[in-house]
Amino acid sequence: MDFNLDEDLQALGGLAAEIFDGKADTDRVRAIEVSETRIDDVLWQALAQAGLLGLTIAEEHGGAGLGFDALAVVLEEQGRHVAPVPLWSAAVAAEAIARFGTAEQQAALLPGTAAGESRVALALEEYDGAETTAPLATATPAGDAYQLNGVKAVVPSLAGAQHVLVSATAPNGPGLFLVDLAADGVAVATSETTSYDLAGELTLNGALGVAVGQPGDQALAVTLRLGAIALAAIQVGVTDGAMRLAASYLSEREQFGRPLGSFQAVQHQLADCWIDIDGMRVTLWQALAADADDTLGADELRVAERSALVAKWWCDQAGLDVVHRTQHVHGGMGIDTDYAVHRHFLWGKQISSTLGGASAALASLGTLLTETEVRS
Repeated sequence: MDFNLDEDLQALGGLAAEIFDGKADTDRVRAIEVSETRIDDVLWQALAQAGLLGLTIAEEHGGAGLGFDALAVVLEEQGRHVAPVPLWSAAVAAEAIARFGTAEQQAALLPGTAAGESRVALALEEYDGAETTAPLATATPAGDAYQLNGVKAVVPSLAGAQHVLVSATAPNGPGLFLVDLAADGVAVATSETTSYDLAGELTLNGALGVAVGQPGDQALAVTLRLGAIALAAIQVGVTDGAMRLAASYLSEREQFGRPLGSFQAVQHQLADCWIDIDGMRVTLWQALAADADDTLGADELRVAERSALVAKWWCDQAGLDVVHRTQHVHGGMGIDTDYAVHRHFLWGKQISSTLGGASAALASLGTLLTETEVRS
């Protein structure tokens, strides 16, 4: 059985690598880190011009009409370069609108997303240990809209977004709601210490929003599943990039007259990293394969949920282990901000806790398995 990517995906990965190689080198990333937004607008426009911001968006809205696997290939390259653009959150928000939004919402938002002219941020997390599947933020019906109240934590890359897709609980159940960031009752605060991407805190005090899908349907669950898969794809790239940096460093750095990479203890650590990364990649593509069909039946839906949780757990746990090990084998260089590996550590650590960490994914997986009918 051939587990290699098909020629189209390989070509797409090559195009993404070429763009990131040219516009996300270490010096460029370092300069963006001290910018006001921490988003590389030049790189964002380059991705838009290459058609990489609309990969999963339908052709009628200016996209390429490809599957989520195409996005995963690009996200992996982004992670490998730790490139500072809000690709995963914008793409998942767009996919949620494409799958559950009205024709009017799709026509208003998707073309601008594909062209890199506008962006929808994604607000799915809260404080106080709130479950992402049961948000504490509330949505109260107000005519054709909903009045939203609550606080959303660590919203990725709010700067430059025009709208935000918010998870909240309505009388009929949890759902997704589209909010204009310029609307009354919306307050945004950012903290330079929150994350690599300058995540924000979103406070909603009676802000009006419109539902994407219907509260109580599958919109939130599917969006969380897609978010987990997207984050897993980035984490595969982040860890692979960290591994490559470690291999290069250890082949050149000498101790006792020998390259550090020739010591058996170091080789064992990197071998463990390589095995972990391979496992991450396998679970990622298993999740992508399970989620490929938009018309999943009940059994297929459980398989898709289970596969996404497995990928989330493995990429959180193994991903964190890999970035710890690769930084450790660098010694003092690993924490030098002039050297790139510390960024992989930072990204890997943050991704491992986004949308819940490994323990949360494992707990959800256990619950899903106990609720699944056993068939002989």
